[in-house]
Amino acid sequence: MHFQKKYLPLILGVAIAAGIFIGGKLNFADAPDRLFTSNSKKDKLNRLIDYIEYDYVDDINTDSIVDVTVNGILENLDPHSVYIPRGDMERVAEEMRGNFVGIGVSFYTYKDTIAVIRPIENGPSAKAGIKGGDRIIVADNDTLYGDALEDGELVKKLKGPLNSKVELKVYRKGEPELLTFKIKRSKIPIKSVDAAYMLTEKLGYIKINKFAESTYREFKQGLNKLIAQGATQIALDLRDNPGGRLDITEQIIDEFLEDDTLILFTKNKRGDIEETYATAKGDFEDGKVFVLIDENSASASEIVAGALQDNDKGIIVGRRSYGKGLVQREMDLGDGSAVRLTVSRYFTPTGRSIQRPYDNGNRAYYEDYFKRVENGELTDGAKIEVADSLKFTTPKGKIVYGGGGIIPDVFVPVDKSMNNETLSYLKRRGVFGYFTFETLEKDRKAYDYYTRKTFIDNFTVGDDLLLEFQDYLNVRTGSNITFVAYHEEVKQYLKATFADQLFGNGAFEEVINQRDIMIEEVIDLSEQE
Repeated sequence: MHFQKKYLPLILGVAIAAGIFIGGKLNFADAPDRLFTSNSKKDKLNRLIDYIEYDYVDDINTDSIVDVTVNGILENLDPHSVYIPRGDMERVAEEMRGNFVGIGVSFYTYKDTIAVIRPIENGPSAKAGIKGGDRIIVADNDTLYGDALEDGELVKKLKGPLNSKVELKVYRKGEPELLTFKIKRSKIPIKSVDAAYMLTEKLGYIKINKFAESTYREFKQGLNKLIAQGATQIALDLRDNPGGRLDITEQIIDEFLEDDTLILFTKNKRGDIEETYATAKGDFEDGKVFVLIDENSASASEIVAGALQDNDKGIIVGRRSYGKGLVQREMDLGDGSAVRLTVSRYFTPTGRSIQRPYDNGNRAYYEDYFKRVENGELTDGAKIEVADSLKFTTPKGKIVYGGGGIIPDVFVPVDKSMNNETLSYLKRRGVFGYFTFETLEKDRKAYDYYTRKTFIDNFTVGDDLLLEFQDYLNVRTGSNITFVAYHEEVKQYLKATFADQLFGNGAFEEVINQRDIMIEEVIDLSEQE
């Protein structure tokens, strides 16, 4: 606090100068050859930084001051213009790319050792013979155990250049000596399609958790599989999906809309409009689609829902979406960092913007979510506030609204039984995963005779296993939690976690959806068609 007060005038001065500097660089009205030319405002910033570095009485980390300053400037623009520091660029790039280079294992640190939960399907570790329950002890003579090692450090030791090799020494229960595996690192997918399977004989289900570079390819593979299995309807689950790449989103929408149908348009500060239309490549134009959204579906998820809703294609099911209608462009700042700057607004085909107002500042903007909870709109669709001045009409005469998210055609309240405070707390603490891993470790061979299908169809979590879990978490958390009111919900989540650690590849979603009231609503709607 003393530092902040002492150097506040300095930081504010740099902030003002940096604002002028960045504002000059991001003036897109300038021609490219003029965009980065020097002027007195930029010279002023450079001179100020030089004075601080060479003449100021105390040593100051000017890099950190500039980082703080850039963040301060962006916070005063809009809620979604963000700064990406140099240290975060690789992780952010991997997320948007949809892959990273590594050995392909899902793991967590268990008793100071890397414990493999499951090798990633078709990844280098799976092909080499790594199994769930293995402990990776050594990688190229570097020990990978001990209290001092954090997950970030462990990941760095397992990552490396594409096609580089790493020698692992692995402890496996029942083996007298450490096993040695030589693994060639490869591109490991960060899956954005969590599941693709049939809900009924005619209704397929696809869940997308984000829109990355690889998402359309994953989606297309899932869609083709479901079509081959007889799907004439698709439930597209975009709940909790925060968005991502606009170009990938447009390709997915294109699968559902007829040729030359408007998908969306964007408008920048100069009023330039760019329209995007469906092409001839869609494979599900004649099929029925249900889009599942909730209060955490944002940006690209809302583009999908809005484009289909405005074109009278399918049914939007769930709760009002987040309300983000701004488009960002990533721009390099020259030192390995970048800024994602809002450069335009997007509009649905009827012309509505679904961006929530942010006139009262970013804090008020983010607190609007809690107001929705307090107002009761997550449990009662009639309490969703709409503005008649933002009313629009689809080609078939349906009324839709702008001004703050996509309002579903069919409202489904939040399921309090599966979203109660105790369950949410346990999920955040990760105890379901820890308990499942330790239970499997006692006798993994007991689960060998299960196939994915027989496990999902026939495995049940009995009362004895539920009591074991209750005792386990009370010891682990030091609390006294009981499940009197929601035995079945906890059993369902335990079964889904077991399915995930044993089989992966969407098994969790396939189990958890068996008690999902929104899925039940979609199945009912499907049967009415």
